[in-house]
Amino acid sequence: MRPSTKTKISISIAKSTSEVFLRSEFDRFGTPSRVTRAIQELIADGRLIRLGYGVYAKAKPSSISGNPVPRLPLESLAESALAALGVPSTLGTAREDYSQGKTTQIPMACVIGVGSSRIQRKLALAGRAVIYEKNKA
Repeated sequence: MRPSTKTKISISIAKSTSEVFLRSEFDRFGTPSRVTRAIQELIADGRLIRLGYGVYAKAKPSSISGNPVPRLPLESLAESALAALGVPSTLGTAREDYSQGKTTQIPMACVIGVGSSRIQRKLALAGRAVIYEKNKA
């Protein structure tokens, strides 16, 4: 018996060292409708979390609530997702100032510098959205 599309995708996710996946990475496992159904089942099972249109991250159960949560913080996942999409990214100005010791205020928003890239894709997780900082000086 041949493995299902869900099984193939699940094995691929388990073997991968990446935390972020694009939907296009799973196209080789079956027809578009089967891949979509398999991804939806993996999200329902708590193995994946949707970050945005066609962008998914590995998940684990929360130690507090048992609900699926990402294995890495949103900032790390967003940088990985942008790299997978081919968009160069850097730290946002506030995060950069904090890491260099120029300020003691911890940045609360997830701001990522994208230079002059024309990225419009919304990446969000649990109500926190990534804010793109263009042409930071």
